[in-house]
Amino acid sequence: MEGTNDSSLEGFILLGISDHPQLEIIFFIVILFSYLLTLFGNSTIILLSYLDARLHTPMYFFLSNLSSLDLTFTTSSVPQMLINLWGPDKTISYGGCVIQLYVFLWLGATECILLVVMAFDRYVAICRPLHYTTFMNPWLCWLLAAIAWLGGLGNSVIQSTFTLQLPLCGHRRVDNFLCEVPAMIKLACGDTSLNEAVLNGVCTFFTAVALSIILISYCYIAQAVLKIRSVEGRRKAFNTCLSHLMVVLFFYGSAIYGYLLPAKTSSQDQGKFISLFYSVVTPMVNPLIYTLRNKEVKGALRRLLGKRREVC
Repeated sequence: MEGTNDSSLEGFILLGISDHPQLEIIFFIVILFSYLLTLFGNSTIILLSYLDARLHTPMYFFLSNLSSLDLTFTTSSVPQMLINLWGPDKTISYGGCVIQLYVFLWLGATECILLVVMAFDRYVAICRPLHYTTFMNPWLCWLLAAIAWLGGLGNSVIQSTFTLQLPLCGHRRVDNFLCEVPAMIKLACGDTSLNEAVLNGVCTFFTAVALSIILISYCYIAQAVLKIRSVEGRRKAFNTCLSHLMVVLFFYGSAIYGYLLPAKTSSQDQGKFISLFYSVVTPMVNPLIYTLRNKEVKGALRRLLGKRREVC
């Protein structure tokens, strides 16, 4: 086993798009702009959910959790991407790579569970409206949020630790923008069939099974929405659910493609750009989807800006 852990001393090299150096400045600008939008959009949702009393509901409690998650999710990877894209140094320390691996997988799995919880919240709100405020009480909301965060953490501890046991034989060149499980499996020099089996099994639960639960719940929601007599009520329910469905499809589509395909057989370029999509694009798009299609959030923003003008 000598020489298998050389990377613990030297760190890793994140290749990114180093084979196309002429594109690095373009990627740097686009990713920086996306990151700033992510910080602004998600921070705005968190701030509005906290300051506006009309948004003190289970739906916006879970939405602020999603925004907090997206902020941390993208911050765990994007700053390192920007450093590597800006200059010739593409390295990341072993400790930095390990932290990125654990945090990225933790938050990704947490988002999978949180999106299921948000679908459940919409199901109760639309299909059981008379019992909504009683059933979705603050205690249950905090419990569901804790299950999402702790469930994601447990998955990360198991999978990341298992992945870090793989022999690397001194291999340091990670053909990706960040340290994540599929990229680290490709880097290994030993038999990775067991790791791939574990990865596929866990990811099937966190993606395919979770997505199936969400889609089934939305079948019931669709039936309930069609029974709403008020056109305005039907439109409001439809817009709220459509926003959540768009976020679900963005996130789960890229996660399934990136994690459920065999790690050694999928295209290197496809894998790294899928990683870029769900680490940069999805956290940026989420607040845009929820704010552009949600009158309550836009109304809260107008009220907040109105109060600031009055103060000034």
